[in-house]
Amino acid sequence: MNRTTRTFRAVLPLREATRIENDWLQRRLTTILPEIMRREGIDLWIVTTREYAEDPVVMSLLPAPMLSARRRTVLVFHAPEQGPFEALAIANAGIGLDGFYTPAWNKTQTELASETQAEALRRIVAERNPSRIGIDVSDTFAFADGLTTRDHAWLEDALGPDLFARTVSAEGVVVGWLERRLPEEIASADASNALAHDLIAEAFSRHVIQPGVTRATDVAWWLRERTRELGLTCWFQPSVSIQRRGEQVGPMGATPDATIQPGDLLHCDFGLHELGLATDTQRNAYVPHLHEDAPTPGMRDAMRIATRQQDLLAAAMVAGRTGNEILHAARAAMDAEGIDGRIYSHPIGYHGHGAGPMIGRYDNQEGLPGTGDAVLHDDTLFSFEMLIRHPLPEWDDQPIYLATEQIIAFTGGAVHFLGGGRQTEFHLVR
Repeated sequence: MNRTTRTFRAVLPLREATRIENDWLQRRLTTILPEIMRREGIDLWIVTTREYAEDPVVMSLLPAPMLSARRRTVLVFHAPEQGPFEALAIANAGIGLDGFYTPAWNKTQTELASETQAEALRRIVAERNPSRIGIDVSDTFAFADGLTTRDHAWLEDALGPDLFARTVSAEGVVVGWLERRLPEEIASADASNALAHDLIAEAFSRHVIQPGVTRATDVAWWLRERTRELGLTCWFQPSVSIQRRGEQVGPMGATPDATIQPGDLLHCDFGLHELGLATDTQRNAYVPHLHEDAPTPGMRDAMRIATRQQDLLAAAMVAGRTGNEILHAARAAMDAEGIDGRIYSHPIGYHGHGAGPMIGRYDNQEGLPGTGDAVLHDDTLFSFEMLIRHPLPEWDDQPIYLATEQIIAFTGGAVHFLGGGRQTEFHLVR
């Protein structure tokens, strides 16, 4: 492979990125979290977790540069209908929580406290006398089911039977906290997705691909290595697929060891993390023959249909609808227009497959119990992930699969395509 010559925008130094993420955390703790707790009717939320067995939600609540919980870390959030919101920490002093959480346990790093951590928790909860105490147990969302068996037993013993009887699932709080984005976070996600699109454009070019020499796996690893060189990380191994006339090279989402040839259709799936937020993008490319300067008419028709499929999903995105209702509306519109395809879109945020309403799944187009019953809220991010199947006349009606994935912001009751917009034309490797 040739070395890239494209210039990418600068990635913030780690220290500056940390400052920005911490500024967002402080704003989120004082604006988003109280609103979500009151919306869900949870007076008090307890997150208790141990180092190396972290609750999935806890890293979104810890300031950078904390990279894990310390020993047992207990966070308590109090959002009474009347009165100030509180964010309290029952943890060792000096571990990085100062300035974000009010210390609620007189425990230094070197001296024992006059009360145990469990006694401190019971005192704090009893003083506030909440009606409904949220804890992280859920049958539906893994993000809200981070209370391990031993931590659950510890919490039950610490609260005692009277207070523990008031505990309920904090699922709505966890999902609401994870999915809601600040305006600044949406703007940052827009820039991160533009960078992802630039990286894919470079990967699908002669700077990286030499037809007849470069393998699909080479391109996938180029994306991974280039992301690391920029100081960022991928949240999954990139993949590059090949579709070829008259030949089954490998399934969609696979990264074959096959060499890329003229006439191949290429597809990639790529996601990175920047400033705590994930991207997730699938784009398509064509490797023209020497006598060609564009994809075939049938390929262009397929791209038009794939774009239309995205339009139909965007039209179905209405605040207050469940993921299943959105799926059914989009599927009905696809059927009315004769589009052969599947929708398997998901929320995205701190996690690539994020918290919020699922809109179909690759192997389930009827609706998803639980995760598909969650409701669409404003100021959230989604991965528009889907595919269409289209017979290609130039390939003797061999069907091709055009899988697309584009991050959108649902804000102001409307869909906004991030990163400079969605793909409407194939990348050309020439």
